[in-house]
Amino acid sequence: MSSFWSAWIIVLTLATLVVLIWLLRWNMKNYTHIEEGQEMDHEFDGIVELNNPLPKWWTYLFWACFVWGFIYLALYPGLGNFNGLLDWKSSNQDVQSLEESRQAMEEAHEKGMIVEYDRAVRAAEEKYGPIFAAFAEQPIEELAKNEDALDVGQRLFLQNCAQCHGSNAMGGQGFPNLTDDDWLYGGEPSNIKTTLREGRQGNMPAFGEQFSDKEINELANYVASLSGRERDADLVEAGKANFAVCSACHGADGKGNQQLGAPNLTDDVWLYGGSINKIEETLKHGRNGVMPKWKNILGEDKIHVISAYVYSLSNDE
Repeated sequence: MSSFWSAWIIVLTLATLVVLIWLLRWNMKNYTHIEEGQEMDHEFDGIVELNNPLPKWWTYLFWACFVWGFIYLALYPGLGNFNGLLDWKSSNQDVQSLEESRQAMEEAHEKGMIVEYDRAVRAAEEKYGPIFAAFAEQPIEELAKNEDALDVGQRLFLQNCAQCHGSNAMGGQGFPNLTDDDWLYGGEPSNIKTTLREGRQGNMPAFGEQFSDKEINELANYVASLSGRERDADLVEAGKANFAVCSACHGADGKGNQQLGAPNLTDDVWLYGGSINKIEETLKHGRNGVMPKWKNILGEDKIHVISAYVYSLSNDE
């Protein structure tokens, strides 16, 4: 905030308080020719107003609010750029990245500043850190059978993963279903944990410039036929000739490659939709799905617990 606007806010705030104090003082004195307790010169609907003083409890409460207001403005931020005598603030609101947030936390701690968010984070780490550390010592397969760990994992999932995969983890168009045992990069505990830690970058190339619309349609029909769907035999046969460009990732049999994150095209599970129009759209324009990396946000121990929860969704024996 610039010095001008800081000064403007300070003057406006203090002036408002001063005017309110004057107004209260003015209403506490009798400036009329009518003595206190006597009738005023007007009435309405049979009701006569008396010249009574303000109630004591009301005025005392008002004075207490003024005193508290000045104390608050002196101790806490609120007057422009003035940070208050306590040097307190709710959070490091000017940070723009996780790295900046960590640096700001360290600097505030070294300077003895009181940052409420930082205090809450440290308190949570002290209280819950040992619990997550104990969970992290257990293999994911065993942790997936621990009801307490699954409850914690579900909460973490709802907070961080449900925005894309849904609260029921069944995903949506462009976001994988985590409950059906169909995995792009593998559903083993180590694969799930790697996905959470490092993230994934999907890369389905666009073939709109390489193939004509007719060839795209033929190829889409062939891809649809791989999952057992009945399609026009001539279109399927024509599309099969161009499937060679797809087999580099999806394999000659179309069963995919988990090392590359290439989907199995034979199981009738479609990430972006399995209609001919959707398959054509994928072939023509490509797909570039992104799974963000969580290692710098959640840390290893929490990722371990979420991995166990995700693993449990398709391994509930």
